[in-house]
Amino acid sequence: MTRSYMEMLAENAGDLDVSVVVPAKNEAENLPILLDEISAALEGRAFEVLVIDDGSTDETAAVLRNYASRNPWLRPFSHQSSCGQSCAVRTGLLNARGQVVATIDGDGENNPAYIPQLLDALSAAGPATALAAGQRVGRKASLAKRLASKMANRIRGGILKDNTRDSGCGLKALRRDVFLQLPYFDSWHRFLPALVIREGYGVVHIDVADRNRRFGTSKYGIFDRALIGVLDLVGVWWLRRRRRNLPVVHPIMTSGGSAPTGDTKPAESVSTQ
Repeated sequence: MTRSYMEMLAENAGDLDVSVVVPAKNEAENLPILLDEISAALEGRAFEVLVIDDGSTDETAAVLRNYASRNPWLRPFSHQSSCGQSCAVRTGLLNARGQVVATIDGDGENNPAYIPQLLDALSAAGPATALAAGQRVGRKASLAKRLASKMANRIRGGILKDNTRDSGCGLKALRRDVFLQLPYFDSWHRFLPALVIREGYGVVHIDVADRNRRFGTSKYGIFDRALIGVLDLVGVWWLRRRRRNLPVVHPIMTSGGSAPTGDTKPAESVSTQ
């Protein structure tokens, strides 16, 4: 790829098929392999990859700098200190240039080969659907992590009614315009199906096979987020209760026959009780 490719991206950013956002913390060994896999999976599509280095203390920044010098579709960013996975995803979202954003964890446990399936499922579902979410099968995590995840998903699903078996999977594809409408808070990436439904849009699901990480250990733990997760769940339940109906918006034609400018796409009227 040449500089002209980057110039084309800058001029036609809206023509990107997807912006892939990768939150990463101390993943210097896993990232080059993962980035190669993302590039191979998206061959034939216009894409960019945004890796957000969440305050790493290893060689992640140097690895990204070197990789980006040879692959102009990579746009690396860094946090001065670790701000958490949700914050890293949001940094990528705010800097993404594609109309659709795909997310994938930086540890290599998510297989990028599923990204095209997520994109195709989102496109096939039509404009009333804003999120294609991966749901892991055959998880390779520790027994404690699997049990904690299973319990958390069961409680979350029972309270939020988001029809999602596994909301913690890092593989997702979401329309960026809807992404930007969602309220932000730490751990918000774990509640994306419920938050998208709150905005009046549908969610589709794709089963994805889990795999072992090649190097290192998990950087975001289980028990340190358990109590916070309960509080977040209550908060998301409150948000859904406080938005019971969405307006159906239509422009009012003026005497000159013109409509107001701006986004007038109607939102589906829904009940979230």
